[in-house]
Amino acid sequence: MSLISNAMRFCVLFFALALSGGLAQAARHGAPAHGQEEGGGARVLRDIAYGELPRQRFDVYLPAQPRGPVLFMVHGGAWRSGSKSEAAVVENKVPHFTAQGYVVVVADYRLLPQAEPLEQVRDVARALAAAQGMAASWGADRKQFVLMGHSAGAHLATLLAARPALVSEAGCAPWLGTIALDSAAYDLVALMEQRHLRLYDQAFGKHPATWRSLSPYHALDGAHEVRPLLLVCSLLREQACPQAQALAGRARALGIIADVLEQKLSHRDLNLLLGKPGAYTAGVDAFIARLPGLQLRAEDGGAPGSR
Repeated sequence: MSLISNAMRFCVLFFALALSGGLAQAARHGAPAHGQEEGGGARVLRDIAYGELPRQRFDVYLPAQPRGPVLFMVHGGAWRSGSKSEAAVVENKVPHFTAQGYVVVVADYRLLPQAEPLEQVRDVARALAAAQGMAASWGADRKQFVLMGHSAGAHLATLLAARPALVSEAGCAPWLGTIALDSAAYDLVALMEQRHLRLYDQAFGKHPATWRSLSPYHALDGAHEVRPLLLVCSLLREQACPQAQALAGRARALGIIADVLEQKLSHRDLNLLLGKPGAYTAGVDAFIARLPGLQLRAEDGGAPGSR
């Protein structure tokens, strides 16, 4: 009986260890847990729904001590690819901004061919409105959002900033400013009338009326308030900085604060390296620090102060 009892105990122990190992492996390879801690002490809330469709989700990165502002990031991908979880999107931005007390939100949105760019910008607006509605539960301030996008996401972010009807349609509150990382698609009419990449035809078709309606440049009309713009552009690309300078010039003529930050960095590196120490990150930080209305609560939970 002793041998049988020992054998049974061994079997139980073996299966328990096997099960725990399997669960550990599943945890390593499965979806990250809701509320999982990231590097740098930030806690991440995955796949928060802002709509019913699978791509209508965002992730939220919570600092150890939220101080009020929220960075809302829109990924790129030529309007047909990309993800909120790509390393270039989150690897350096999340630790940099959460270390300062920012909540960071990174949104997915529907892509071509399921959704045209106008529906994509509507998804961004819905996601922004949903995040603003949840901000207080994260210890953040719904009035202190900074909107940022890279590449196609930069086009969508600036188009949303320039078209107030889309903002009110989604129920968004005003945000402090918009940072566009290296789009070359602000004036689609000018872009499409020159030699251009085929991806723009796939996104915007062949009709000048469509190009105009989806151009942040042409959407700016001076009739509505637009918060400050920072247009980051790569000097290594042929059209990015001329497009950024043209949009900034039009914005300034309408009384809108608009800065251009030209960098000798590749299109990819303007996304990946933001948050790494250096002149580029310092330039973006300086723009944010100047935004009217930006306030960071004291780290000890005391009274807020302007940064």
